[in-house]
Amino acid sequence: MTTELITGIRELTSQADDGVRLRDAALVIEHGRIAWLGPSAEAPAADTRTDVGGRAVLPGWVDTHTHLVFAGDRAAEFEARMAGQRYAAGGINTTVAATRAASEEQLVAGAARLRREAEDQGTTFLETKTGYGLDLASEVRSARAAASVADLVTFLGAHLVPEGMDRRDYLDLVTGPMLAAVAPHADYIDAFCEVGAFDVEESREVLLAGRAAGLGVRVHGNQLGFSGGVRLAVELGAASVDHCNHLDDRDIEALAGGATVATLLPACDLSTREPFPPARRLLDAGARIALATNCNPGTSYTTSMPFCVATAVLQLGLTIDEAVWAATRGGAAAVGREHGVDAVGSLRVGGWADLQVLDAPSVAHLAYRPGVPLTAAVWRRGVRSRHGGLDASGGLDA
Repeated sequence: MTTELITGIRELTSQADDGVRLRDAALVIEHGRIAWLGPSAEAPAADTRTDVGGRAVLPGWVDTHTHLVFAGDRAAEFEARMAGQRYAAGGINTTVAATRAASEEQLVAGAARLRREAEDQGTTFLETKTGYGLDLASEVRSARAAASVADLVTFLGAHLVPEGMDRRDYLDLVTGPMLAAVAPHADYIDAFCEVGAFDVEESREVLLAGRAAGLGVRVHGNQLGFSGGVRLAVELGAASVDHCNHLDDRDIEALAGGATVATLLPACDLSTREPFPPARRLLDAGARIALATNCNPGTSYTTSMPFCVATAVLQLGLTIDEAVWAATRGGAAAVGREHGVDAVGSLRVGGWADLQVLDAPSVAHLAYRPGVPLTAAVWRRGVRSRHGGLDASGGLDA
């Protein structure tokens, strides 16, 4: 196994505990991990050398909320929403019908395509969910497809009660045979605690059943109104509660006083025209936040974490450092991967070499030049997965 020195780094955002951006830095990769990191003038020798030519380096994005396993298209629904129709959770049923009709091979191929698209934009760790099958066979197929593509899988059988099924019968299915069949392929369980989906007591029943089956707990909460999902998540010690558009003072106090991470999904908020979550108030109160794409065919059909970072800065009131932290280290915290041997979202000696090079001198360009494709190269676990415009010597490809 050879060592690789990456040098010529104008600005290195390591997301180590001090959060400082290092200038004129370098790092060494060995066995897929960071073996050394520091000033370029002090860099040790290595077997190979890549000069990134004065560009910025930061951890790969950690996208902890996606729905990549689906079939079909909801462009017509999007058009109607842009013309003034309000979003309602029931649109999910359109995707359910298409997903049930697709083969497992088609579901894997579609999810893999979106994974590659995300990696091309700097994402090195990605979660995805089930939740578009909503019957036992389709949820199991979705879970297997998700596990073949993503780094982490969430079981979201409690996404919606499918058309034509009794509510109580469906809850019994989700907490019984469906959970037992999907659990071997999943890491977390989730519930859409929202008007039109599941109420607080129904969500609690689902989440506790998942916990008893050995899964971690996450919650979709407070997207369309004051659903109670945020406080339920904090009560249960959930790893994250995602959306958080509608928060009152008690919700913010609960998040600030607990360990649950508030995962914000700004691309979805633009598409659904829901009010943006109060990101500034959350941070000022001491709550922890993450950013994610919520890639799905109905309300956020994007894999672009850079777009979410730019939106968080330009619309949610975050600084660039806060937004980049939320999209890397914050995401790691939202899925329990912030510390330990398999930690992601930061660059530190002994940690995975999951990193991206921007075709820019600073991370500030992510919001300064919104919409511009700035990903020049990506390494995932020490292997260069995207070359972009960066040639072997660090110069731009012709």
